[in-house]
Amino acid sequence: MTGEKYYITDVDKKEDSIYCYHNQMGEKFIPSHRHKKGQFLYTEGGVVFVKTQEKSYFLPARHYMWIAPGVEHSIHPSSPEVIMRNLYFPIYATDDAFYFNTSIHPVNDLLLELMLFTHRWTGHIDPQDRTAYTIVDAFKVLLPQISNFSLPLSLPLAKNKRLKEVTVYLEENLGKDFLFNDLATGFGFSPRSLSRLFQKDLGMSFIQYLTALRMLKALQLLLEKSLSINEVASKVGYSSLPTFSNTFQKIIGVRPSEYIKMNMMSGRDNS
Repeated sequence: MTGEKYYITDVDKKEDSIYCYHNQMGEKFIPSHRHKKGQFLYTEGGVVFVKTQEKSYFLPARHYMWIAPGVEHSIHPSSPEVIMRNLYFPIYATDDAFYFNTSIHPVNDLLLELMLFTHRWTGHIDPQDRTAYTIVDAFKVLLPQISNFSLPLSLPLAKNKRLKEVTVYLEENLGKDFLFNDLATGFGFSPRSLSRLFQKDLGMSFIQYLTALRMLKALQLLLEKSLSINEVASKVGYSSLPTFSNTFQKIIGVRPSEYIKMNMMSGRDNS
């Protein structure tokens, strides 16, 4: 990694400018970095994970991620061919609280059209460029108003070394039917101590964590693989399709079949 990458050298060069960048990733990942401006991130052509010091986020199709200013993060796409659409905005103390929290939201048609309109610009848009700046600044102003629904598409990262080993095992064996007591014993915990550690370190119970992990993996499989919904359910540990579908709807907001249709529509919109 050289120091010549735009997100390290260019984004914050001008405090009051809005910075636009639309391009293929061209890399397997973007290493950990931060910038003073808030970042709007939208991707096309693949799945993207964004990791901060506290959480791992999954950014699916037809959604955008808002990365609050100053938040250190790395970006991990499914391939270097993924197209990133980035807008970096100066954030001020008087701005809406929305801009100070990292989150993932659906993209509606208005936002999609405005974002694609910004493709004509690259680099800094200064306030003196009244036409361009007014359009892109309106984009920023719209975000809190149309983003009142955020998706819980993130997982906290384990800080405890032994718990991290447990979470890695869970991720690599999602198709299994886990018995909590056996899992605890296998990693040298009592069930009670492991249960407490999940709550203390991750802020959620074992079941909450495992369910979220399964749903994030299901989203990835539904987007990336040519698998039936039943096959996806099985791969993430559900023997009952109705139970998988109901859980998916509760967490994601739509049923798996609806999510696949949304993704297909998004692909046509961006073609």
